[in-house]
Amino acid sequence: MVRLISIRLEVTLIKLDQRQEKILRVIDDAAGTILSVSHQIHDHPELGYQEVFASSLIADTLIAHGFEVERGYASIPTAFCARRGSDRGPRVAFLAEYDALPGVGHGCGHNIIATSALSAGIGLGAVVTELEGDVWVIGTPAEETDGAKVVMVERGAFQSVDAALMIHPHEGNYYMTESLAMDALEVTFFGRPSHAAAAPWEGINALDAMIQTFNSMNALRQQVRPDARLHGVIVEGGVAPNIIPDHTVGRFYLRAKTRQYLNELVEKFKACVQGAALATGTRFEIKNYENSFDDMVNNLVLAERMHDYFTQVLSSAPFKRAPETFGSVDMGNVSHVVPGVHVLIDIADGKSLSPHTPEFQQAVATPYADAALLRAGKALALTGYDVLTDAGFLEAARAEFATTLGYPPSKSGG
Repeated sequence: MVRLISIRLEVTLIKLDQRQEKILRVIDDAAGTILSVSHQIHDHPELGYQEVFASSLIADTLIAHGFEVERGYASIPTAFCARRGSDRGPRVAFLAEYDALPGVGHGCGHNIIATSALSAGIGLGAVVTELEGDVWVIGTPAEETDGAKVVMVERGAFQSVDAALMIHPHEGNYYMTESLAMDALEVTFFGRPSHAAAAPWEGINALDAMIQTFNSMNALRQQVRPDARLHGVIVEGGVAPNIIPDHTVGRFYLRAKTRQYLNELVEKFKACVQGAALATGTRFEIKNYENSFDDMVNNLVLAERMHDYFTQVLSSAPFKRAPETFGSVDMGNVSHVVPGVHVLIDIADGKSLSPHTPEFQQAVATPYADAALLRAGKALALTGYDVLTDAGFLEAARAEFATTLGYPPSKSGG
């Protein structure tokens, strides 16, 4: 059963026009449908690139609310792009994630991310035909693993978008996300097997090389910046203790606050691998085994406007600037090609919650979380409305983007 907490308009400092008031009424009227979608996705967790149920459910709901949907967007089967409006003005996109985690299901709350984007699309879609511009809801699979947004950026999926907006459930409210750039590196060492007791001198020990890599990486930590992270596991370490291992595989995540520094860190890590190979007489290979995530470039013009709607119109609890620590998100790659935000919304209700846990999985389907996602959908929609109707606001977002990254957005939306 859908557990609904209605959130009604309470204007304080920001005066809304008639279309903005209509946006909020439409989301309130559709709240039962929106929350039903959230709970259905929560109850049917699907791993990355397997999100057939969630992708279809969201797309079908948007079609029922007047959107045209392209399934298999950017040649990714469970991605989609829902469009409503015209091509004559700016374009705003709300991004939906809906993949789950192995073992804990929606322990990162992607059911809330998906349906906040859905609700924003429904709300802004109800008035976009009266405006110059259009609204997109883009379904982006596999955030927890390969990061489909990385591929979508490379294939030009966001090339014609003026602003990309999304939220993420969290422990507390934050209008910015300081995510880390990340490279996923797989290291393989090749040696020569031999009997570990009878003739160890005839072998070349690939496990020694892997262990030496970990030791060198640990030594490197003393010389890296506080925002850097290096961590890994051995996924293949040998087959028996009486055989010199001739083949080992390790997987590593390297992270840093900026892509520039991460690139420097990767070169230092590769030197650790090369040194381990030289010391042990092994041969090595290094490759990326997942897509590389860029750091999140927060567009403050967009983030602060959304913050104002949350706190001044929607009676949200106060927001802080950014959490002290966070992981890596493929939204970072989007934020390098278009002005974007990744706002964190509270679903903890005063509890201590860590993502990717059973406790978080339970928290994202409570009445408190339901209320938070509806409020988030409204804030997204109102901010998107300003992107389409306030030329000065959009130009300010573009100017900040150009200043932050050193080059202009890839598309000017008219």
